[in-house]
Amino acid sequence: MRRRCSPAIGLAFAAALLALSAPPPAAGADVAATRAYVQANYALVRSGAARIPTARAVLQSVLRRVNAECPRAAARSPEDGESTEFSNEVIGLMVTSAIHPDLQAIETFIRVAAPLRWSSHATTGAVQGYVEKLKTMAALAPPNVCADVRAWAAGGYAALPADTVRFDQQFVPNWVALGELPEPLLREASPEERPLLSRSMHLEEDLTEFEAEAANTWRELMNEFELEP
Repeated sequence: MRRRCSPAIGLAFAAALLALSAPPPAAGADVAATRAYVQANYALVRSGAARIPTARAVLQSVLRRVNAECPRAAARSPEDGESTEFSNEVIGLMVTSAIHPDLQAIETFIRVAAPLRWSSHATTGAVQGYVEKLKTMAALAPPNVCADVRAWAAGGYAALPADTVRFDQQFVPNWVALGELPEPLLREASPEERPLLSRSMHLEEDLTEFEAEAANTWRELMNEFELEP
């Protein structure tokens, strides 16, 4: 005769099977966090890549403004550490101006990514470090480079204006590109995330190519100022 188990034993056995088949709570949370980050990163780089023509036009507008307002403003300036710092401000002007059309997408990304946590401290640290830098970048207003270079020249290039120093202190350590896929996260991503990761990487390549192109605009700006970094 077949023995029948009690309902309580049957329920306990079913619960044990579910526990064995389900991922541990930490692993499940990691999967959800990775999925959310991968999707948010993709939306960010997709927005950035779509706005490359707009960013290109913005940089040309910056170049025209400098050409009209302060050509040759750094003529006969020294080539030293201060000229390098001023070059950093010029780069910062370009970057903060170019990302302005993407501020809404950046804010959306930050809103999604900022609360995410992983069981791996390395993954959490990499993501949160990037989020904080991007947050600082988004909050920076484009500097008034023409006013700063005039002040620098008026002082005989003895010392950089305080506005240049303050801007560089915020910009240089936080300068990041749109889109970041930390190595720990790539290792931990599931097969379901791979296609989106691949598309994100292709879009990041487009953004990198635009940044390389923008180096020509930087050189033109430096020539306009007659400034050597």
